[in-house]
Amino acid sequence: MWSTAYRSTRSKPCCNPNPSPTRNLTAFYQTAALCILAAYVIGAMPFGYWFSKLKGMDIREHGSGNIGATNVFRVVGRKTGVTVFVLDILKGFLPVFVGKRLLEPTLAGVEHADQWLGGVSVALALAAIIGHNYTFFLGFKGGKGIATSAGAMIAFLPIVFVTSLITWALTLYFSGYVALASIAAAMSIPPTTFALGWVGGAINYPVIFFGVFASVMAIWRHRANIKRLLAGEEDRFDRKSKKVKVAEDDPS
Repeated sequence: MWSTAYRSTRSKPCCNPNPSPTRNLTAFYQTAALCILAAYVIGAMPFGYWFSKLKGMDIREHGSGNIGATNVFRVVGRKTGVTVFVLDILKGFLPVFVGKRLLEPTLAGVEHADQWLGGVSVALALAAIIGHNYTFFLGFKGGKGIATSAGAMIAFLPIVFVTSLITWALTLYFSGYVALASIAAAMSIPPTTFALGWVGGAINYPVIFFGVFASVMAIWRHRANIKRLLAGEEDRFDRKSKKVKVAEDDPS
């Protein structure tokens, strides 16, 4: 009797080497929720404000009043501005890049895993951008999200990033307005994501949604600059001095 029971117990595997899709999706949902929350918190880190505080000032009370890298560059200094710019890009890049790799194992054996991963990549990117624009550290008032959006696109939509970067550079070169360049770059995102969303004949709705949402949010955050542009009151970028005047846009 004991030997029979022993053989019966030993014949059963101690674990399931091929977890079911249902169990995988449960792990996916849990990990995705934590990653999205972490993306918002990382995106919400106001590095421009923190670094200016280390210099004994509140960046919101100087220059354009924006916490982004351009205003920090102008008011605090070149080195600090570049540091904040890089950190703002990383706030968008790291949540998407790391989140995708944490989530990939939870989708092993799941049908349409690429679509699940693509959808959550969009959610991670948007969480980081919203965190930057509406940071809870500063009463839900933050930057304009251009640098953080760029970082997110580098992680999962590099073609869209390159297209928007070229648009930004050309618009700045011919117009001299940083604000107009940022708006033009934002407007270039939807058609590019729409084109990518149609690749292979299947519509990738999450990618298209990201393009529209990110573009609308960036343009909305530049509404004060749009008013100044229409009124002819927006200052141009000074190519000779390489500095941005006080009323100029901060694309971070």
